[in-house]
Amino acid sequence: MKRVLVAEDEEAIREFIVIHLRRAGYTVAEAADGVQAMELFEKQGDFDVAILDIMMPEMDGLEVCKALRTQDRNIGIIMLTARTQENDKVAGLLGGADDYVTKPFSPTELMARVDAVYRRVALVKGRTKPFSVLRSGDFVLDLRSRTLCCGGSPIELTQIEFQLMEFFLQNQGDALSRAEILRQVWGSEYYGEDKIVDVNIRRLRMKIEQDPSSPQHLLTVRGIGYKWMN
Repeated sequence: MKRVLVAEDEEAIREFIVIHLRRAGYTVAEAADGVQAMELFEKQGDFDVAILDIMMPEMDGLEVCKALRTQDRNIGIIMLTARTQENDKVAGLLGGADDYVTKPFSPTELMARVDAVYRRVALVKGRTKPFSVLRSGDFVLDLRSRTLCCGGSPIELTQIEFQLMEFFLQNQGDALSRAEILRQVWGSEYYGEDKIVDVNIRRLRMKIEQDPSSPQHLLTVRGIGYKWMN
């Protein structure tokens, strides 16, 4: 069962989203504000994807995003934003969201984003790869338990951050373009802008680098993208 939590205070937009999700085969729980969304999550749990409007009464989408991420690192989170909410888009991604959709949006765009996030979540939940560990200096990425440790200390990662680390450790020393990273982590059908890569790299650096402003491992390759150095 593919389960989605939708939190949107504008009833017409919420109904529009719910109708198209159900037509696509998703089971949907809907909330009119952030508090109701958290209540549904606590009662029903085990959602695959959450779609959260940023501007909601009681508890806004950014707060809900952070709360969901602390309770479930694997849930896929998509933020709904207005065109003028550029700073909120970045804040949502830094707070643990996987993607965002800008209003107004078409059913095709929305479903493409939801399907892409759901596929990543399903891969994580149903992963059956043989036991494997990727190492780089003090960093140890366990593909079976889906954990990252540095010097024996665990580092909490979202599913996107984990996939980024896996891709970089599999290609240590190679300059990877934003387009390559997008295809590998977000999928070839991803609709959005490649700046989502930059925001997630920034978020990952905050977790793995001693000084994120002067990274020693996750380096920028000007004009190309990024590379991992031991």
